[in-house]
Amino acid sequence: MDHESTARELATDQGVLRYHEAGEGPPLLLLHGSGPGVTGWRNFRGNLPRFAERFRCLVLEFPGFGVSDPTDEHPMLAAGNAVLRFLDGLGLDQVDVIGNSMGGLVATRVAIAAPERVRRLVTIGGVGAQLLSPGPGEGIKLLAEFTDEPTREKLVRWLRSMVHDQSLVTEELVEQRWAQATDPDTLAAARRMYSSKALARQAEAMAASDAPPYWSQLHKVRARTLLTWGRDDRVSPLDMALVPMRTIPAAELHVFPDCGHWVMIEQQEAFESAVLAFLGREG
Repeated sequence: MDHESTARELATDQGVLRYHEAGEGPPLLLLHGSGPGVTGWRNFRGNLPRFAERFRCLVLEFPGFGVSDPTDEHPMLAAGNAVLRFLDGLGLDQVDVIGNSMGGLVATRVAIAAPERVRRLVTIGGVGAQLLSPGPGEGIKLLAEFTDEPTREKLVRWLRSMVHDQSLVTEELVEQRWAQATDPDTLAAARRMYSSKALARQAEAMAASDAPPYWSQLHKVRARTLLTWGRDDRVSPLDMALVPMRTIPAAELHVFPDCGHWVMIEQQEAFESAVLAFLGREG
């Protein structure tokens, strides 16, 4: 089960969506997070062998991150639209979804807008509102610093903010992320989301808008939901979990100790066990 043997392509009316497929059984859609050099394969390749024993795993690569064809939309909007195009293209009426950080936010929005498409939802950090800790989090600030002026040193600082176990930030990881993150098209898309100017514009737009924030709509999620969180997350601190835990009607929360933002990597075995138990539970 490697990159080449699992790689697939789906042609759509807005370009080619690339993804990885492994296993047989009920469909399980895995959505990656954001950040320099991210891909769905890098987020979830370690989890595929175990999940593929019970599910048809589909790891979608979002447009704007250097793998699937980009669109003219903001990467966050493009991601949600890509999910629905992907499900329609594969003829999938309903799926279970695991979303890491941004991927969890995208999955949650899909679960609100098209509740019939999501049977069960698993999020990894990222969803909610910072009630007790200042925002943006440390990891987001370091991400903006890198996006404004990319250097290897800034990339390493950002990567170290993602994990509790610093030994996970290897030279191989840095090289992989650097090559992808500095691709001109990928960097341009990242600057639309996470540059200092982009974050400032988002804050100004929120302050001027009367539209409710997305987290005020979490009560509309009908899918049974498992919120997973690293206790030591420096990107989306644990207090963010309070709003979704309380407002999503059928939500439960699992917090992993000695773990940062990448729960599926840093607490791989415990994460996989919790997710498989949740997805396999009756009711």
